[in-house]
Amino acid sequence: MKQSLMDIICCPLDKQELELDATETDGEEVLAGTLTCTECGETYPIEDGIPNLLPPDMRDAEA
Repeated sequence: MKQSLMDIICCPLDKQELELDATETDGEEVLAGTLTCTECGETYPIEDGIPNLLPPDMRDAEA
């Protein structure tokens, strides 16, 4: 995920801003970490450079 995406993505639940916590990066690319909603506090994982912005109930059904 490119860090520049932070300007356009938002929490799918309440459309508020997301805060990035990158644990692994490669230049501008975020390979692993989390996105946390500044309003509701829900967290969304970033794995292999792909943010999973599915709502929590849909993420659980995916596993």
